[in-house]
Amino acid sequence: MDLFIKFLVAAIGAGTPLLFGTVGEILNEKVGHLNLGVEGMMAIGACAGFMGGYLSDNFLVALVCAFVAGVLAALIYAVLTVTFMANQNVAGLTMTIFGVGISNFIGVYMIGTSDSGTLKLPETVTAQMRSIHIPVLSDLPVVGELVFSYNPFVYLGIVVAAVTGYYLYRTKTGLNVQAIGENPGAADAASIQVTKWKYFNILLGGGICGIGGAYCGMIINGGVWISDSVNGLGWIAVALVIFAAWKPHMAILGSFVFGALRVLKYYKVGFMVGLPDAFFDMLPFLITALVLIITSMRGSKGAHIPAFLGNNYFREER
Repeated sequence: MDLFIKFLVAAIGAGTPLLFGTVGEILNEKVGHLNLGVEGMMAIGACAGFMGGYLSDNFLVALVCAFVAGVLAALIYAVLTVTFMANQNVAGLTMTIFGVGISNFIGVYMIGTSDSGTLKLPETVTAQMRSIHIPVLSDLPVVGELVFSYNPFVYLGIVVAAVTGYYLYRTKTGLNVQAIGENPGAADAASIQVTKWKYFNILLGGGICGIGGAYCGMIINGGVWISDSVNGLGWIAVALVIFAAWKPHMAILGSFVFGALRVLKYYKVGFMVGLPDAFFDMLPFLITALVLIITSMRGSKGAHIPAFLGNNYFREER
């Protein structure tokens, strides 16, 4: 039982960066933009968040840096696809290549300026990132460890997903945003500012992805900078959007399920003990591929897919 609880706690932690990436991508796709640059935006956020914490000695500054960096990366994508009508797939892939490259470049440069030949977050920042201890609640048996024993990123991710779900499904603006993803021409005719809300959602989604990247750069590697810290999580997040049926609250469940797949190799029991670790490293990507295959086979049953997803809106063709 104790091993199972530890497994669930680890799964939630491992799924947190996926949650940020998935929610950020949902915001993009709800306005009709298939942004394949999630990996790149998370990589830029990882670099900006880590360097922000490293230079400022402040966790909140690191979060702000990661968010702003993600917004700026998304701005490049938005200008290309919304204003200049560039192909969304090409722009997204370019953003991924650019984001990973610039993140690694800055990391190598900063390591070169360090006397120790490595970069490690100050103790002040790592202390602020540790699991939050709530008196009495955190000490409760089972419930305390399962609910009240996580670092700030985990709680922030759940709050972001919940607020995003409320924004999309419980506000007039959110319903207008969804209308843009379904039929931007009709939304435009109804006096909804299509370009404005496309930019808003894409930039907000980019910022959220940036925070997810900061988790990778600051938490996963124990506060030490390592290149390619995102390591494919952005691609899994894109597929998780389908798994979550484009709903932020379902993204919480989906991200934690995939988080469980990521940490399964550390909690092997029974027949799994004889399987190599490489199999478990492959498992999240294998399940991701299966999700995409099953979804494509279902075809028109994927009723939650924004109808205009992946297409640029030319107002003159309305």
